[in-house]
Amino acid sequence: MPAPDAMTCEKLSKLIGTPKAPVVLDVRRDALRNADPRLIATARAVPETGLVREALSHLARELRGEAPGRPVLVVCAEGHGRSQGVAAWLRYEGLAAEYLEGGHAAWVAGGLPTFDPAKLPRPDGAGRSLWVTRSRPKIDRIACPWLIRRFIDPRAVFLYVTPSEVQAVAETFGAAPYDIDGVFWSHRGETCTFDTLIAEFDLSIPALDRLATIVRGADTARPDLAPECAGLIAASLGLSRMHVADLEQLEAGMALYDAFYRWCRDATGETHTWQSHGKSAK
Repeated sequence: MPAPDAMTCEKLSKLIGTPKAPVVLDVRRDALRNADPRLIATARAVPETGLVREALSHLARELRGEAPGRPVLVVCAEGHGRSQGVAAWLRYEGLAAEYLEGGHAAWVAGGLPTFDPAKLPRPDGAGRSLWVTRSRPKIDRIACPWLIRRFIDPRAVFLYVTPSEVQAVAETFGAAPYDIDGVFWSHRGETCTFDTLIAEFDLSIPALDRLATIVRGADTARPDLAPECAGLIAASLGLSRMHVADLEQLEAGMALYDAFYRWCRDATGETHTWQSHGKSAK
């Protein structure tokens, strides 16, 4: 059993990639993080200057405002006093906070997903990454925000603008343009922007690799890549007809990709017939 107020790496690995994931705070010493800058998926780094009592109280107020009711998980190098102390302080501030048993070292030793924050675009004043792309999204321009929010930066901001103005808006706000011609975060050869994000952030895990095939086939008119491609195309086009506002479509699409991800992770071997829950089911 885990220690009181602790979460195991196994449990966290089941929460990452879902809407129930906690806010993950990396509180390793700056020198340790400089030596190993990769963060647990979705984690944000808290510098040593942010760990004094006044700064932690300010952080607690921010967390209550931006993610009300969402639990917090604190990660240090090996799950000792540093993360346990910060978690205890956040609980004193009224947050549901735990620490990661075994810390960052146990997560890495388990081969669980991490990412390099240096590849993120320059954050805004609130520490959020900014991204901009063409309006009226269908597949890649919804799948990519899902991937970023579920595995990299849960607070990321996405802007949808007229295609001809994407580059200008990117320059104005310091945002990363994505899924347009001639930019870093876009299609490469026969792969799509979703593939590029997975490759650049080194997030290749079985469930995401399976989902990437589905997204690639749906986004590049190759539904033969996986049987599920046609379903994703149909659902995506349906959402685009249901929602005029791009951000409304993004929020609806988040639930769609949550479902596809959980199927890719947990349910590929399950079948269903009309008799599955009938009286004759064995």
